[in-house]
Amino acid sequence: MIPGGGQPNMQQLLQQAQKMQQDLAQAQEELAQTEVDGQAGGGLVRATVTGSGELRGLVIDPEAVDPDDTETLADLVVAAVQAANENAQQLQQEKLGPLAQGLGGMPGLPF
Repeated sequence: MIPGGGQPNMQQLLQQAQKMQQDLAQAQEELAQTEVDGQAGGGLVRATVTGSGELRGLVIDPEAVDPDDTETLADLVVAAVQAANENAQQLQQEKLGPLAQGLGGMPGLPF
């Protein structure tokens, strides 16, 4: 409810929306710069992704390389990248979740 039964102050709502939009853009930029890791096979394969999900690095321990079993190595790579992406998604929730909730409370915004 709006105190006094009046209309919301549109200028104030616009300012709040602009600030939230700036905060969201800043959080997205921070995510793009932040790197998180995931691993598989007890650390035999490690993947690094940004908080926005871009693969930045892959480290494969020589012990994981068996020329007769490349399928297991491929599975370890996929698992490490998935683990890193899960960590990135968790980071996204931490950074963007409160902002998205704040935007969801504003009329006319599709969040």
